[in-house]
Amino acid sequence: MIEVSDVQDAARRIAGHVRRTPVMRLDLAAFVPQDPGVAGTMWWKLEHTQHTGSFKARGAFNRILAAFEADELPEAGIVAASGGNAGLAFAYAASQVGAKAEVYVPETAPAVKVARLRALGATVVQVGVKYADAYEAAIKRQEDTGALFCHPYDQPEMCAGAGTIALELMEQTKGEIDTVLVAVGGGGLIAGVATALDGRAEVVSVEPHNAPTLNAALQAGKPVHVEVSGVAADALGASRLGEIPYAAVTRAGVRSVLVTDETISATRRRLWEEYRLVVEPSGATAAAALASGAYRPAEGERVAVLLCGANTSPDDLA
Repeated sequence: MIEVSDVQDAARRIAGHVRRTPVMRLDLAAFVPQDPGVAGTMWWKLEHTQHTGSFKARGAFNRILAAFEADELPEAGIVAASGGNAGLAFAYAASQVGAKAEVYVPETAPAVKVARLRALGATVVQVGVKYADAYEAAIKRQEDTGALFCHPYDQPEMCAGAGTIALELMEQTKGEIDTVLVAVGGGGLIAGVATALDGRAEVVSVEPHNAPTLNAALQAGKPVHVEVSGVAADALGASRLGEIPYAAVTRAGVRSVLVTDETISATRRRLWEEYRLVVEPSGATAAAALASGAYRPAEGERVAVLLCGANTSPDDLA
């Protein structure tokens, strides 16, 4: 479990190491034309412009800097498992403090992410076809080397670091937010956001139909294994919601909506064609809930959408 104070501590720790990403204000009705009864304000938090192209940089810096402050960053550096985005963030954060980084990714990880990991100086090991395969290999490597293990979503520092987005968003919008839509994979982002905003705004999880980790956990009353596939699986590919995220979302009363791969892809293209924003499928997932009607805002509702990642090839958007 994490508390608001953990998010506030993370904000202090990572200040100067991460970008204060911009927000964009829009007329809600312009983005949800299929619902003529909708009138309200929508904010997009452009976190895809963060260092390494995703929100993960916040948690990665918090995890590594916290270990550095406590003199617990070993000579062996850090080891992590990732579908891509967390690995990029860990590699970047490690490079900024002069630590070694070894990142395990599945063989299915997008080539653009693997290339960027190597460009950041990380040792990249590709194992198996799923995130779970890379995770098991990374755990074994950590046990062998004594490196600092960096979990992509189920560590307090990762969740608290991600939550700094919400503190920043509320400051930028002067608290004029009723609801925040958040894409979910393993749950680190929504854990931090739900903790930071508990009592201040409603938080809604948005997940692909074929990667419903939080949705399945809420139905089962605990995190459970789910089969994962689809267009956003490289970033939202965790097969089980984390324990820390589950505790955070149940405490905050987060609810889940599901969207299709077709809607995610269509929304991603729309973000490019109408707004010239290039995001990866996971980055379009939360917005897809509005575009498809999976989430229907009330009259006058003020909605924020987190565009969480941009590590993609834009070739298919041309």
